[in-house]
Amino acid sequence: MIKQAIIPLAGLGTRLLPLTSVFPKELLPINGKPGIEYIIDECIEAGIKEIIFIISKKKIMIKNYFYNDKFYKNIIKKKNDPRIIFEYKKILKYRKMIKFVYQDKPLGTGDAILKTKKFIKDKFFLMLLPDDLIIKKNCSKSMIAVHKKYKCSVMASMSVDKKTVSRWGIYKINNKIDNDNFIIDGVIEKPNQKQAPSNKAVIGRYILPKIIFNKLSSLKPGIGGEIHVTDAIQSLIYNDEKFIGHNFIGKYLDCGSMHGYINSSLEIIKK
Repeated sequence: MIKQAIIPLAGLGTRLLPLTSVFPKELLPINGKPGIEYIIDECIEAGIKEIIFIISKKKIMIKNYFYNDKFYKNIIKKKNDPRIIFEYKKILKYRKMIKFVYQDKPLGTGDAILKTKKFIKDKFFLMLLPDDLIIKKNCSKSMIAVHKKYKCSVMASMSVDKKTVSRWGIYKINNKIDNDNFIIDGVIEKPNQKQAPSNKAVIGRYILPKIIFNKLSSLKPGIGGEIHVTDAIQSLIYNDEKFIGHNFIGKYLDCGSMHGYINSSLEIIKK
């Protein structure tokens, strides 16, 4: 079973400026609840026992959020408010699961994954990108079920309008397994409509093999001087490592853009 998850949080969140000029985007409230808590709750419901946050020193506020004991204890002592007590107990519960590692140079998601190498114990682990919020159905849970059945890596997939494929990483499909799953032959980053091999887009949920660390360690920086996890995945596929694309059922919300962030609260209210 998948018991560990990693969540890269070191990004600067420039699409949400000016909000993120002083405040980490992952702590911005979505319908009254910090965005990162939706991701943690998804992990817990999926059976994850340990979560590794990759942060930078510029985003130490994320760690402080989970270690603000003195503040809570003083408030509870003065007010004894049941709601505040509940919130504090919830944070303590989260804290027991969380480890922190640091990525102080913005060298890409692949580099962020490398920072967790010494903590990953099993052959496979879950990675979630916090900008991608999936509600109504637990995407991680359904992906873990697919992994359990096929004993291989799994990546979340969503059908997108062909006119928008240039915004996404797009799957090249090998074989269809069933209506919800297919074998991945490759990923093309942000192709134009003519180059796009399908309209199946990569969404920020991955079950990755521990051997990906070997690929990431030897990768040279790609576009933007960053180490890209998709390059390592592509290399593993070339080496006959099996990856399944999973068409999840839940509703996708992009919390990383201003329009998407505002819309996320409106959609969660409907839930």
